[in-house]
Amino acid sequence: MSLMIENVLIPVEDGYATVNVQVKDGKIAAIAPQIDAIATKLLLPGFFNAHTHSSEMWQRGIMSILPLELWLAELYDFAPLDTEQVYLSALGTAVETLLSGGTSVVDHLVLIPGQELETIATAVRAYREVGIRAFIAPLIQDESITASIPSGESTQTHEPYFRSTAATLEIIEEAVRQFHRPEEGVNILVAPTGIQLCSDALFTGCIELSNRYNLCRHAHLLETKAQEKLAQEKYGCTAVEHLKRIGFLGDRTTLAHCVWLNDADIAILAQTQSTVVHNPLSNLRLGSGIAPILKYRQAGVNVTFGCDGASSNDSQDLLEAIKIGAILHNVTDSDYQHWITPRQAVEMASLGGATGLNLADKLGSLTVGKQADLILYDLTNLSLLPRTDPIGLLVLGRPTNVVDSAWVNGKQIIANGKITTIDVDNLRQELFNRSQWETTRKSQTVAQIEAHYRQVMGL
Repeated sequence: MSLMIENVLIPVEDGYATVNVQVKDGKIAAIAPQIDAIATKLLLPGFFNAHTHSSEMWQRGIMSILPLELWLAELYDFAPLDTEQVYLSALGTAVETLLSGGTSVVDHLVLIPGQELETIATAVRAYREVGIRAFIAPLIQDESITASIPSGESTQTHEPYFRSTAATLEIIEEAVRQFHRPEEGVNILVAPTGIQLCSDALFTGCIELSNRYNLCRHAHLLETKAQEKLAQEKYGCTAVEHLKRIGFLGDRTTLAHCVWLNDADIAILAQTQSTVVHNPLSNLRLGSGIAPILKYRQAGVNVTFGCDGASSNDSQDLLEAIKIGAILHNVTDSDYQHWITPRQAVEMASLGGATGLNLADKLGSLTVGKQADLILYDLTNLSLLPRTDPIGLLVLGRPTNVVDSAWVNGKQIIANGKITTIDVDNLRQELFNRSQWETTRKSQTVAQIEAHYRQVMGL
């Protein structure tokens, strides 16, 4: 199958070039210059929404203004899901990601207890129907939620987790056998939620599966100050030192958040070639802090962007996450020569995401031979006018409805600004019909743990 994308702007070293791009058998086959043509569209590699939780969409806009540990307690209290909700919210996550420039999504997927494989199968079905490239990272833990809060001076006992570590690892291995089809655009990752809710046995089991099946690894890392304290209690060292010691870090490992790392930790991430996924909006929403992204970049750590789940953001607008994730750091370092430029932000969102998933040789740039995961932006859109620097307009502006077309592996899934693979009007109606207007609600778990949280955090 051959396709010609004609008369488009692409970024080149000294500005932009107007070109025709030929796609053949799902790959970029040729890029040929166009002389004396005025392009009205910008072609870029597809971005990666490199960390999200699709099913959180059902609670967006309603979650209390709380820090992560208490916010999670509320989320869990009101999170019972069925597979139809999983399906609809995965569709919604894919559509919002695509319409804001993303062609790949890393879904740290919350599993329905007792229906874990059905949950994964449902998300796979949704992503296949839309046509987005999916990296499904089933979210696993083997400790109960209260274990995520430091003990402080008190002695805490926690309910045992409802499923054994061995049973959890068996579910992930079965998911790999059933659903891991990289050549078809569906990938399974090993994805322990993080040091706050996982034993070393779960981490080492995930490492073993990752090595046996050549899988990428994904986890939250030091999202909050409480997790930094907890790591010292659990390990007597930093979480990063501990994860290095047990062998979880590496060039196939992406780590969401990474807010509370010290300089020695940053050096370890650089040395192990681990990737940081920056989720600026959820970190602000939950008061977690500002990740030291400029320090990561200066140390040579690969960084990319994620929206995070749609009840801690509360959106899947990747362009918004990229904008905030770039300019937020202008207040963390007064040396403006370290600040992130729009072009650097675009490269982080595309090649940075591909690098973290061990796919830099196949995705992430407009390079002949790479797979054609492409987004075409309409430069005549009012929010991208008047004409100045197209990438500057896209990253620094407030672009709305600017995606004209999208292709994943050479297959067109957006045309004339509309998703062509599923009925989005029907999706909107389903999301509306299956929800209701809400304002306030009370979480019993938050009421039980809030006093201890405030005490150990010195509030």
